[in-house]
Amino acid sequence: MSSHPSIAQRLGRVLERVTRQSGRLVATPAYGSLILGRVNESPGRRRVRIQTLVTVSLLGVNVIGILVAALLVTVAFPVPSVFHDVPAWLTFAVAPAYAASALAFGSWWITTRTVNDLRWAIEGRTPTRIDQRNVFFTPWRVALAQLTLWAVGTAAFTILYGLYDADFIPRIALGVGFCGVLVSTGAYMVTEFALRPVAAQALAAGPPPHRLAPGIMGRTMTVWMLVSGVPMIGIGLTALLSLLLQNLTRTQLEVAILIISVAALVAGFLLMWILAWLIATPVRVVRSALKRVEDGDLSANLVVFDGTELGELQRGFNSMVAGLRERERVRDLFGRHVGREVAAAAELQRPTLGGEERHVAVLFVDIVGSTQLVSTLPPIEVVELLNRFFAVIVDEVNRHHGLLNKFEGDATLAVFGAPAALDNPEDDALAAARKIVQRLAREVPECPAGIGVAAGQVVAGNVGANERFEYTVIGGPVNEAARLSELAKTADSRVVASATTVENASEQERAHWVLGETVTLRGHDQPIRLAVPA
Repeated sequence: MSSHPSIAQRLGRVLERVTRQSGRLVATPAYGSLILGRVNESPGRRRVRIQTLVTVSLLGVNVIGILVAALLVTVAFPVPSVFHDVPAWLTFAVAPAYAASALAFGSWWITTRTVNDLRWAIEGRTPTRIDQRNVFFTPWRVALAQLTLWAVGTAAFTILYGLYDADFIPRIALGVGFCGVLVSTGAYMVTEFALRPVAAQALAAGPPPHRLAPGIMGRTMTVWMLVSGVPMIGIGLTALLSLLLQNLTRTQLEVAILIISVAALVAGFLLMWILAWLIATPVRVVRSALKRVEDGDLSANLVVFDGTELGELQRGFNSMVAGLRERERVRDLFGRHVGREVAAAAELQRPTLGGEERHVAVLFVDIVGSTQLVSTLPPIEVVELLNRFFAVIVDEVNRHHGLLNKFEGDATLAVFGAPAALDNPEDDALAAARKIVQRLAREVPECPAGIGVAAGQVVAGNVGANERFEYTVIGGPVNEAARLSELAKTADSRVVASATTVENASEQERAHWVLGETVTLRGHDQPIRLAVPA
Protein backbone atom coordinates (compact mmCIF):
# COMPACT_ATOMS: atom_id res chain seq x y z
CA MET A 1 0.00 0.00 0.00
CA SER A 2 1.30 3.44 -0.92
CA SER A 3 2.50 5.58 1.97
CA HIS A 4 2.17 8.80 -0.04
CA PRO A 5 -1.14 10.71 0.04
CA SER A 6 -2.99 10.83 -3.25
CA ILE A 7 -4.02 14.02 -5.06
CA ALA A 8 -7.56 13.45 -3.81
CA GLN A 9 -6.38 13.26 -0.21
CA ARG A 10 -4.40 16.48 -0.51
CA LEU A 11 -7.28 18.28 -2.19
CA GLY A 12 -9.66 16.90 0.42
CA ARG A 13 -7.50 18.19 3.24
CA VAL A 14 -7.45 21.66 1.63
CA LEU A 15 -11.26 21.66 1.33
CA GLU A 16 -11.57 20.46 4.91
CA ARG A 17 -9.33 23.30 6.08
CA VAL A 18 -11.41 25.81 4.11
CA THR A 19 -14.59 24.49 5.74
CA ARG A 20 -13.07 24.50 9.20
CA GLN A 21 -11.81 28.10 8.90
CA SER A 22 -14.82 29.56 7.13
CA GLY A 23 -16.35 30.75 10.39
CA ARG A 24 -13.26 32.48 11.71
CA LEU A 25 -13.68 36.20 12.44
CA VAL A 26 -11.36 38.85 11.05
CA ALA A 27 -8.72 39.79 13.61
CA THR A 28 -8.50 43.35 12.27
CA PRO A 29 -11.62 45.52 12.89
CA ALA A 30 -13.80 45.96 9.81
CA TYR A 31 -13.26 49.76 9.72
CA GLY A 32 -9.66 49.61 10.92
CA SER A 33 -10.38 50.79 14.49
CA LEU A 34 -12.39 49.45 17.41
CA ILE A 35 -13.76 52.90 18.28
CA LEU A 36 -15.63 52.98 14.94
CA GLY A 37 -17.86 50.10 16.00
CA ARG A 38 -19.00 46.91 14.28
CA VAL A 39 -20.50 46.46 10.84
CA ASN A 40 -23.79 45.17 12.26
CA GLU A 41 -24.19 48.06 14.72
CA SER A 42 -27.67 49.60 14.86
CA PRO A 43 -28.19 52.95 13.04
CA GLY A 44 -29.11 54.65 16.32
CA ARG A 45 -25.91 53.64 18.09
CA ARG A 46 -23.88 54.49 15.02
CA ARG A 47 -25.36 58.00 14.94
CA VAL A 48 -24.47 58.58 18.61
CA ARG A 49 -20.99 57.16 18.04
CA ILE A 50 -20.26 59.33 14.99
CA GLN A 51 -21.77 62.46 16.56
CA THR A 52 -19.66 61.99 19.68
CA LEU A 53 -16.48 61.31 17.71
CA VAL A 54 -16.94 64.36 15.49
CA THR A 55 -17.77 66.70 18.39
CA VAL A 56 -14.98 65.54 20.71
CA SER A 57 -12.39 65.48 17.92
CA LEU A 58 -13.23 68.96 16.69
CA LEU A 59 -13.22 70.37 20.21
CA GLY A 60 -9.84 68.77 20.88
CA VAL A 61 -8.29 70.05 17.64
CA ASN A 62 -9.59 73.58 18.22
CA VAL A 63 -8.45 73.73 21.85
CA ILE A 64 -4.95 72.70 20.80
CA GLY A 65 -5.01 75.32 18.03
CA ILE A 66 -6.13 78.07 20.45
CA LEU A 67 -3.37 77.18 22.92
CA VAL A 68 -0.70 77.22 20.20
CA ALA A 69 -2.02 80.56 18.86
CA ALA A 70 -1.95 82.06 22.36
CA LEU A 71 1.62 80.79 22.82
CA LEU A 72 2.74 82.35 19.55
CA VAL A 73 1.09 85.72 20.25
CA THR A 74 2.17 86.06 23.89
CA VAL A 75 5.57 84.34 24.05
CA ALA A 76 6.98 84.09 20.54
CA PHE A 77 6.22 87.78 19.80
CA PRO A 78 6.27 89.52 23.21
CA VAL A 79 6.61 93.07 21.83
CA PRO A 80 4.21 94.83 21.74
CA SER A 81 2.46 93.06 24.60
CA VAL A 82 -1.17 91.91 24.39
CA PHE A 83 -1.33 92.35 28.17
CA HIS A 84 0.08 95.86 28.61
CA ASP A 85 -0.16 97.69 25.29
CA VAL A 86 -3.91 97.25 24.68
CA PRO A 87 -7.00 97.60 26.90
CA ALA A 88 -7.56 94.66 29.25
CA TRP A 89 -11.13 94.07 27.99
CA LEU A 90 -9.77 93.18 24.55
CA THR A 91 -7.38 90.47 25.75
CA PHE A 92 -9.29 89.17 28.77
CA ALA A 93 -12.90 89.52 27.59
CA VAL A 94 -13.35 89.84 23.84
CA ALA A 95 -10.74 87.26 22.80
CA PRO A 96 -11.90 84.49 25.20
CA ALA A 97 -15.56 85.27 24.46
CA TYR A 98 -15.05 84.88 20.72
CA ALA A 99 -13.05 81.68 21.17
CA ALA A 100 -15.72 80.14 23.41
CA SER A 101 -18.63 81.23 21.20
CA ALA A 102 -16.86 80.04 18.04
CA LEU A 103 -16.19 76.69 19.67
CA ALA A 104 -19.80 76.30 20.79
CA PHE A 105 -21.39 77.55 17.58
CA GLY A 106 -18.97 75.64 15.36
CA SER A 107 -19.46 72.36 17.20
CA TRP A 108 -23.26 72.75 17.22
CA TRP A 109 -23.58 73.82 13.57
CA ILE A 110 -21.13 71.27 12.19
CA THR A 111 -22.60 68.38 14.17
CA THR A 112 -26.19 69.32 13.28
CA ARG A 113 -25.38 69.78 9.58
CA THR A 114 -23.45 66.53 9.49
CA VAL A 115 -26.29 64.55 11.08
CA ASN A 116 -28.79 66.08 8.62
CA ASP A 117 -26.62 65.21 5.61
CA LEU A 118 -26.23 61.63 6.86
CA ARG A 119 -29.85 61.08 7.88
CA TRP A 120 -30.25 58.40 5.20
CA ALA A 121 -27.68 56.27 7.04
CA ILE A 122 -29.35 56.89 10.39
CA GLU A 123 -32.71 55.82 8.95
CA GLY A 124 -31.21 52.78 7.23
CA ARG A 125 -32.11 53.89 3.69
CA THR A 126 -30.18 52.87 0.58
CA PRO A 127 -27.88 55.77 -0.41
CA THR A 128 -28.36 57.66 -3.65
CA ARG A 129 -25.59 59.37 -5.61
CA ILE A 130 -26.55 62.66 -3.90
CA ASP A 131 -26.27 61.00 -0.48
CA GLN A 132 -22.90 59.62 -1.49
CA ARG A 133 -21.72 63.05 -2.58
CA ASN A 134 -22.79 64.52 0.77
CA VAL A 135 -20.79 61.88 2.64
CA PHE A 136 -17.56 62.72 0.84
CA PHE A 137 -18.24 66.46 0.87
CA THR A 138 -18.86 66.55 4.64
CA PRO A 139 -15.14 66.54 5.66
CA TRP A 140 -14.54 69.41 3.22
CA ARG A 141 -17.54 71.30 4.62
CA VAL A 142 -16.26 70.81 8.17
CA ALA A 143 -12.78 72.02 7.17
CA LEU A 144 -14.22 75.06 5.39
CA ALA A 145 -16.40 75.91 8.39
CA GLN A 146 -13.40 75.70 10.73
CA LEU A 147 -11.30 77.78 8.35
CA THR A 148 -14.07 80.40 8.14
CA LEU A 149 -14.37 80.73 11.93
CA TRP A 150 -10.61 81.04 12.30
CA ALA A 151 -10.39 83.50 9.38
CA VAL A 152 -13.10 85.70 10.93
CA GLY A 153 -11.31 85.63 14.28
CA THR A 154 -7.95 86.33 12.64
CA ALA A 155 -9.35 89.31 10.72
CA ALA A 156 -11.26 90.71 13.71
CA PHE A 157 -8.36 90.50 16.16
CA THR A 158 -5.87 91.77 13.59
CA ILE A 159 -8.03 94.88 13.11
CA LEU A 160 -8.81 95.40 16.82
CA TYR A 161 -5.23 95.02 17.98
CA GLY A 162 -3.91 96.88 14.95
CA LEU A 163 -5.95 99.93 15.95
CA TYR A 164 -3.76 100.30 19.04
CA ASP A 165 -0.41 99.34 17.50
CA ALA A 166 0.36 98.56 13.85
CA ASP A 167 3.03 96.07 14.95
CA PHE A 168 0.19 93.74 16.07
CA ILE A 169 -1.04 93.30 12.50
CA PRO A 170 1.61 90.85 11.18
CA ARG A 171 1.82 89.06 14.56
CA ILE A 172 -1.90 88.33 14.86
CA ALA A 173 -2.33 87.55 11.17
CA LEU A 174 0.64 85.19 11.15
CA GLY A 175 0.19 83.44 14.49
CA VAL A 176 -3.59 82.97 14.51
CA GLY A 177 -3.86 82.37 10.75
CA PHE A 178 -1.15 79.69 10.86
CA CYS A 179 -3.02 77.81 13.60
CA GLY A 180 -6.32 78.18 11.73
CA VAL A 181 -4.92 76.42 8.66
CA LEU A 182 -3.55 73.55 10.76
CA VAL A 183 -6.81 73.20 12.70
CA SER A 184 -8.83 73.09 9.49
CA THR A 185 -6.63 70.33 8.09
CA GLY A 186 -6.85 68.34 11.30
CA ALA A 187 -10.63 68.80 11.31
CA TYR A 188 -10.83 67.35 7.77
CA MET A 189 -8.83 64.27 8.74
CA VAL A 190 -10.61 63.46 11.99
CA THR A 191 -14.01 63.94 10.31
CA GLU A 192 -13.03 61.63 7.46
CA PHE A 193 -11.96 59.06 10.04
CA ALA A 194 -15.18 59.35 12.07
CA LEU A 195 -17.35 58.96 8.95
CA ARG A 196 -15.75 55.71 7.80
CA PRO A 197 -18.77 53.52 8.69
CA VAL A 198 -21.08 55.82 6.71
CA ALA A 199 -18.58 56.07 3.85
CA ALA A 200 -18.61 52.27 3.65
CA GLN A 201 -22.39 52.34 3.19
CA ALA A 202 -22.14 55.16 0.63
CA LEU A 203 -19.54 53.32 -1.43
CA ALA A 204 -22.16 50.64 -2.06
CA ALA A 205 -23.77 53.15 -4.46
CA GLY A 206 -20.62 53.20 -6.61
CA PRO A 207 -17.16 54.81 -6.75
CA PRO A 208 -16.83 58.16 -4.96
CA PRO A 209 -16.73 61.51 -6.82
CA HIS A 210 -13.06 62.04 -7.70
CA ARG A 211 -13.24 65.77 -7.06
CA LEU A 212 -14.22 65.14 -3.44
CA ALA A 213 -11.85 62.21 -2.83
CA PRO A 214 -8.36 63.75 -3.13
CA GLY A 215 -6.49 60.47 -3.29
CA ILE A 216 -3.30 59.40 -1.55
CA MET A 217 -1.10 61.89 -3.41
CA GLY A 218 -3.49 64.76 -2.72
CA ARG A 219 -3.62 63.94 0.98
CA THR A 220 0.14 63.59 1.23
CA MET A 221 0.99 66.79 -0.63
CA THR A 222 -1.58 68.79 1.36
CA VAL A 223 -0.18 67.60 4.69
CA TRP A 224 3.37 68.20 3.49
CA MET A 225 2.49 71.76 2.54
CA LEU A 226 0.97 72.39 5.95
CA VAL A 227 3.60 70.72 8.13
CA SER A 228 6.63 71.85 6.10
CA GLY A 229 5.68 74.66 3.73
CA VAL A 230 3.59 76.82 6.06
CA PRO A 231 6.05 76.65 9.02
CA MET A 232 8.96 77.55 6.74
CA ILE A 233 6.97 80.48 5.40
CA GLY A 234 6.16 81.50 8.99
CA ILE A 235 9.82 81.38 10.04
CA GLY A 236 10.82 83.35 6.97
CA LEU A 237 8.17 86.01 7.58
CA THR A 238 9.19 86.26 11.25
CA ALA A 239 12.77 86.93 10.27
CA LEU A 240 11.68 89.36 7.54
CA LEU A 241 9.37 91.34 9.85
CA SER A 242 12.03 91.49 12.56
CA LEU A 243 14.48 92.77 9.99
CA LEU A 244 12.09 95.43 8.66
CA LEU A 245 10.47 96.58 11.92
CA GLN A 246 13.50 96.16 14.17
CA ASN A 247 11.16 95.51 17.13
CA LEU A 248 12.68 92.22 18.35
CA THR A 249 15.95 91.66 20.11
CA ARG A 250 18.16 88.81 19.01
CA THR A 251 17.02 86.71 21.95
CA GLN A 252 13.36 87.44 21.24
CA LEU A 253 13.84 86.48 17.57
CA GLU A 254 15.54 83.25 18.53
CA VAL A 255 12.76 82.43 21.00
CA ALA A 256 10.12 83.20 18.36
CA ILE A 257 11.79 80.94 15.79
CA LEU A 258 12.22 78.21 18.41
CA ILE A 259 8.53 78.32 19.42
CA ILE A 260 7.36 78.31 15.81
CA SER A 261 9.64 75.35 15.08
CA VAL A 262 8.42 73.37 18.10
CA ALA A 263 4.76 74.16 17.29
CA ALA A 264 5.31 73.13 13.66
CA LEU A 265 7.11 69.97 14.78
CA VAL A 266 4.32 68.92 17.16
CA ALA A 267 1.51 69.84 14.76
CA GLY A 268 3.37 68.21 11.89
CA PHE A 269 3.87 65.03 13.86
CA LEU A 270 0.17 64.82 14.74
CA LEU A 271 -1.00 65.50 11.19
CA MET A 272 1.53 63.10 9.65
CA TRP A 273 0.56 60.44 12.20
CA ILE A 274 -3.10 60.82 11.29
CA LEU A 275 -2.22 60.72 7.58
CA ALA A 276 -0.03 57.65 7.99
CA TRP A 277 -2.75 55.94 10.01
CA LEU A 278 -5.41 56.74 7.40
CA ILE A 279 -3.21 55.23 4.69
CA ALA A 280 -1.86 52.26 6.65
CA THR A 281 -5.16 51.05 8.10
CA PRO A 282 -6.78 49.94 4.81
CA VAL A 283 -3.52 48.24 3.83
CA ARG A 284 -3.42 46.49 7.21
CA VAL A 285 -6.99 45.30 6.78
CA VAL A 286 -6.23 43.94 3.30
CA ARG A 287 -3.06 42.26 4.58
CA SER A 288 -4.99 40.54 7.37
CA ALA A 289 -7.61 39.34 4.90
CA LEU A 290 -4.90 38.10 2.52
CA LYS A 291 -3.43 36.04 5.36
CA ARG A 292 -6.83 34.41 5.84
CA VAL A 293 -7.05 33.58 2.15
CA GLU A 294 -3.50 32.22 2.25
CA ASP A 295 -4.58 29.94 5.11
CA GLY A 296 -7.43 28.64 2.95
CA ASP A 297 -10.33 30.77 4.23
CA LEU A 298 -12.19 32.05 1.17
CA SER A 299 -15.02 33.57 3.20
CA ALA A 300 -12.96 36.74 3.78
CA ASN A 301 -14.79 39.87 2.60
CA LEU A 302 -13.71 43.43 3.30
CA VAL A 303 -15.80 46.48 4.10
CA VAL A 304 -14.81 49.14 1.55
CA PHE A 305 -14.55 52.33 3.61
CA ASP A 306 -11.85 54.39 1.86
CA GLY A 307 -12.63 56.73 -1.03
CA THR A 308 -9.06 56.84 -2.41
CA GLU A 309 -7.01 54.30 -4.34
CA LEU A 310 -6.95 52.24 -1.15
CA GLY A 311 -10.70 51.77 -1.46
CA GLU A 312 -10.12 50.46 -4.98
CA LEU A 313 -7.60 48.05 -3.46
CA GLN A 314 -10.23 46.83 -0.99
CA ARG A 315 -12.82 46.49 -3.75
CA GLY A 316 -10.31 44.63 -5.91
CA PHE A 317 -9.59 42.23 -3.06
CA ASN A 318 -13.29 41.44 -2.73
CA SER A 319 -13.52 40.81 -6.48
CA MET A 320 -10.48 38.55 -6.33
CA VAL A 321 -11.87 36.49 -3.43
CA ALA A 322 -15.26 36.25 -5.14
CA GLY A 323 -13.48 34.85 -8.19
CA LEU A 324 -11.56 32.38 -6.04
CA ARG A 325 -14.77 31.27 -4.35
CA GLU A 326 -16.41 30.73 -7.72
CA ARG A 327 -13.36 28.85 -8.95
CA GLU A 328 -13.36 26.69 -5.82
CA ARG A 329 -17.06 26.00 -6.26
CA VAL A 330 -16.56 24.95 -9.88
CA ARG A 331 -13.52 22.88 -8.91
CA ASP A 332 -15.47 21.15 -6.16
CA LEU A 333 -18.40 20.52 -8.50
CA PHE A 334 -16.04 19.25 -11.21
CA GLY A 335 -14.31 16.98 -8.72
CA ARG A 336 -17.61 15.55 -7.53
CA HIS A 337 -18.56 14.66 -11.11
CA VAL A 338 -15.30 13.23 -12.43
CA GLY A 339 -13.37 12.42 -9.24
CA ARG A 340 -10.84 14.44 -7.25
CA GLU A 341 -7.79 12.85 -8.91
CA VAL A 342 -9.11 13.43 -12.41
CA ALA A 343 -9.98 17.04 -11.57
CA ALA A 344 -6.53 17.65 -10.04
CA ALA A 345 -4.80 16.06 -13.05
CA ALA A 346 -6.87 18.22 -15.41
CA GLU A 347 -5.70 21.33 -13.55
CA LEU A 348 -2.06 20.37 -13.76
CA GLN A 349 -2.09 19.69 -17.50
CA ARG A 350 -4.46 20.30 -20.35
CA PRO A 351 -6.53 17.14 -20.87
CA THR A 352 -6.39 15.55 -24.34
CA LEU A 353 -8.05 12.57 -25.97
CA GLY A 354 -6.20 9.26 -25.72
CA GLY A 355 -4.78 7.16 -22.95
CA GLU A 356 -1.86 5.16 -21.64
CA GLU A 357 -1.34 1.66 -20.34
CA ARG A 358 -1.53 1.40 -16.58
CA HIS A 359 -1.49 -1.45 -14.07
CA VAL A 360 -4.61 -1.02 -11.96
CA ALA A 361 -7.04 -2.89 -9.75
CA VAL A 362 -10.74 -2.63 -10.51
CA LEU A 363 -13.62 -2.96 -8.04
CA PHE A 364 -17.18 -3.45 -9.32
CA VAL A 365 -20.18 -3.24 -7.00
CA ASP A 366 -23.73 -4.24 -8.00
CA ILE A 367 -26.86 -4.40 -5.81
CA VAL A 368 -28.55 -7.78 -5.36
CA GLY A 369 -32.22 -7.74 -6.44
CA SER A 370 -32.30 -4.13 -7.59
CA THR A 371 -35.32 -4.71 -9.82
CA GLN A 372 -37.41 -5.95 -6.89
CA LEU A 373 -36.15 -3.07 -4.77
CA VAL A 374 -37.34 -0.48 -7.29
CA SER A 375 -40.74 -2.11 -7.74
CA THR A 376 -41.57 -2.39 -4.03
CA LEU A 377 -40.53 1.08 -2.79
CA PRO A 378 -41.62 4.61 -3.77
CA PRO A 379 -39.08 6.42 -6.00
CA ILE A 380 -38.14 8.91 -3.29
CA GLU A 381 -37.30 6.13 -0.85
CA VAL A 382 -35.33 4.31 -3.54
CA VAL A 383 -33.21 7.40 -4.18
CA GLU A 384 -32.64 7.92 -0.45
CA LEU A 385 -31.64 4.27 -0.02
CA LEU A 386 -29.26 4.40 -2.98
CA ASN A 387 -27.64 7.55 -1.61
CA ARG A 388 -26.95 5.79 1.70
CA PHE A 389 -25.61 2.80 -0.23
CA PHE A 390 -23.30 4.84 -2.43
CA ALA A 391 -22.13 6.96 0.52
CA VAL A 392 -20.51 3.86 2.05
CA ILE A 393 -18.83 2.94 -1.22
CA VAL A 394 -17.57 6.46 -1.90
CA ASP A 395 -16.20 6.78 1.63
CA GLU A 396 -14.25 3.53 1.52
CA VAL A 397 -12.95 4.01 -2.01
CA ASN A 398 -11.66 7.46 -1.09
CA ARG A 399 -10.21 6.13 2.14
CA HIS A 400 -8.24 3.53 0.15
CA HIS A 401 -6.97 6.01 -2.48
CA GLY A 402 -9.27 4.88 -5.27
CA LEU A 403 -11.23 6.69 -7.96
CA LEU A 404 -15.02 6.33 -8.30
CA ASN A 405 -14.97 6.19 -12.06
CA LYS A 406 -18.68 5.96 -12.75
CA PHE A 407 -22.13 5.12 -11.44
CA GLU A 408 -24.18 2.85 -13.69
CA GLY A 409 -27.69 2.82 -12.25
CA ASP A 410 -27.30 0.69 -9.12
CA ALA A 411 -23.75 -0.38 -9.94
CA THR A 412 -20.42 1.31 -9.31
CA LEU A 413 -16.98 1.04 -10.90
CA ALA A 414 -13.92 2.05 -8.89
CA VAL A 415 -10.33 2.11 -10.09
CA PHE A 416 -7.17 1.89 -7.99
CA GLY A 417 -3.92 3.06 -9.60
CA ALA A 418 -5.20 5.59 -12.13
CA PRO A 419 -4.85 8.46 -12.68
CA ALA A 420 -2.81 8.62 -9.43
CA ALA A 421 -0.31 5.76 -9.36
CA LEU A 422 -0.21 3.45 -6.32
CA ASP A 423 2.64 1.20 -5.18
CA ASN A 424 0.29 -1.79 -4.88
CA PRO A 425 -3.23 -1.13 -6.18
CA GLU A 426 -4.30 -4.73 -5.38
CA ASP A 427 -3.89 -4.09 -1.65
CA ASP A 428 -6.10 -1.00 -1.75
CA ALA A 429 -8.82 -2.59 -3.88
CA LEU A 430 -9.02 -5.80 -1.82
CA ALA A 431 -9.03 -3.93 1.50
CA ALA A 432 -11.75 -1.58 0.23
CA ALA A 433 -13.90 -4.53 -0.89
CA ARG A 434 -13.71 -6.15 2.54
CA LYS A 435 -14.60 -2.93 4.37
CA ILE A 436 -17.49 -2.14 2.00
CA VAL A 437 -19.11 -5.55 2.64
CA GLN A 438 -18.78 -5.13 6.40
CA ARG A 439 -20.24 -1.62 6.40
CA LEU A 440 -23.10 -2.44 4.02
CA ALA A 441 -24.19 -5.31 6.25
CA ARG A 442 -24.09 -3.02 9.26
CA GLU A 443 -25.30 0.33 7.88
CA VAL A 444 -27.42 -0.50 4.79
CA PRO A 445 -28.69 -4.08 5.28
CA GLU A 446 -31.56 -3.41 2.85
CA CYS A 447 -29.06 -3.28 -0.03
CA PRO A 448 -26.90 -6.41 -0.20
CA ALA A 449 -24.42 -6.19 -3.06
CA GLY A 450 -22.02 -8.37 -4.99
CA ILE A 451 -18.45 -7.09 -5.25
CA GLY A 452 -15.89 -8.24 -7.81
CA VAL A 453 -12.18 -7.39 -7.73
CA ALA A 454 -9.71 -7.89 -10.58
CA ALA A 455 -6.33 -6.43 -11.56
CA GLY A 456 -4.15 -6.11 -14.63
CA GLN A 457 -3.18 -3.90 -17.55
CA VAL A 458 -5.75 -1.38 -18.86
CA VAL A 459 -5.76 1.71 -21.04
CA ALA A 460 -6.59 4.74 -18.89
CA GLY A 461 -7.39 8.10 -20.42
CA ASN A 462 -9.96 10.44 -21.94
CA VAL A 463 -12.49 8.91 -24.30
CA GLY A 464 -15.04 10.80 -26.41
CA ALA A 465 -14.74 13.88 -28.62
CA ASN A 466 -12.96 17.22 -28.19
CA GLU A 467 -16.27 18.85 -27.23
CA ARG A 468 -17.20 16.22 -24.63
CA PHE A 469 -15.10 13.46 -23.13
CA GLU A 470 -14.64 11.62 -19.87
CA TYR A 471 -11.87 9.82 -18.06
CA THR A 472 -12.27 6.06 -17.98
CA VAL A 473 -10.37 2.75 -18.06
CA ILE A 474 -10.75 0.11 -20.73
CA GLY A 475 -9.42 -3.45 -20.58
CA GLY A 476 -9.89 -7.04 -19.46
CA PRO A 477 -9.83 -6.35 -15.69
CA VAL A 478 -12.91 -4.10 -16.00
CA ASN A 479 -14.98 -6.82 -17.66
CA GLU A 480 -13.56 -9.43 -15.32
CA ALA A 481 -14.53 -7.45 -12.20
CA ALA A 482 -18.10 -7.06 -13.52
CA ARG A 483 -18.41 -10.81 -14.08
CA LEU A 484 -16.96 -11.55 -10.64
CA SER A 485 -19.56 -9.27 -9.04
CA GLU A 486 -22.29 -11.40 -10.64
CA LEU A 487 -20.81 -14.50 -8.97
CA ALA A 488 -20.48 -12.61 -5.69
CA LYS A 489 -24.25 -12.00 -5.57
CA THR A 490 -24.81 -15.70 -4.84
CA ALA A 491 -21.73 -16.19 -2.67
CA ASP A 492 -21.96 -16.15 1.11
CA SER A 493 -19.07 -13.67 1.37
CA ARG A 494 -20.62 -11.25 -1.18
CA VAL A 495 -17.03 -10.58 -2.36
CA VAL A 496 -15.15 -12.49 -5.05
CA ALA A 497 -11.70 -11.65 -6.38
CA SER A 498 -9.46 -13.31 -8.92
CA ALA A 499 -6.72 -15.45 -7.43
CA THR A 500 -4.14 -13.55 -9.48
CA THR A 501 -5.19 -10.31 -7.80
CA VAL A 502 -4.79 -11.81 -4.32
CA GLU A 503 -1.43 -13.41 -5.19
CA ASN A 504 -0.07 -10.04 -6.33
CA ALA A 505 -1.12 -8.35 -3.08
CA SER A 506 1.14 -7.95 -0.09
CA GLU A 507 1.54 -10.75 2.42
CA GLN A 508 -0.44 -8.78 4.99
CA GLU A 509 -3.46 -8.46 2.66
CA ARG A 510 -3.19 -12.07 1.39
CA ALA A 511 -3.71 -13.27 4.95
CA HIS A 512 -7.33 -12.05 4.74
CA TRP A 513 -8.16 -14.21 1.69
CA VAL A 514 -8.48 -17.88 0.79
CA LEU A 515 -8.37 -19.42 -2.67
CA GLY A 516 -11.48 -21.16 -3.98
CA GLU A 517 -12.73 -23.00 -7.02
CA THR A 518 -11.79 -22.50 -10.65
CA VAL A 519 -14.51 -21.25 -13.02
CA THR A 520 -14.92 -19.91 -16.54
CA LEU A 521 -16.56 -16.51 -16.47
CA ARG A 522 -19.32 -15.61 -18.91
CA GLY A 523 -17.78 -14.32 -22.11
CA HIS A 524 -14.30 -15.61 -21.22
CA ASP A 525 -12.41 -18.54 -22.79
CA GLN A 526 -9.86 -19.23 -20.09
CA PRO A 527 -10.86 -20.42 -16.59
CA ILE A 528 -9.70 -18.41 -13.58
CA ARG A 529 -9.39 -19.33 -9.95
CA LEU A 530 -11.44 -17.38 -7.43
CA ALA A 531 -10.61 -16.03 -3.98
CA VAL A 532 -12.91 -14.98 -1.15
CA PRO A 533 -12.32 -13.31 2.24
CA ALA A 534 -11.16 -15.70 4.92
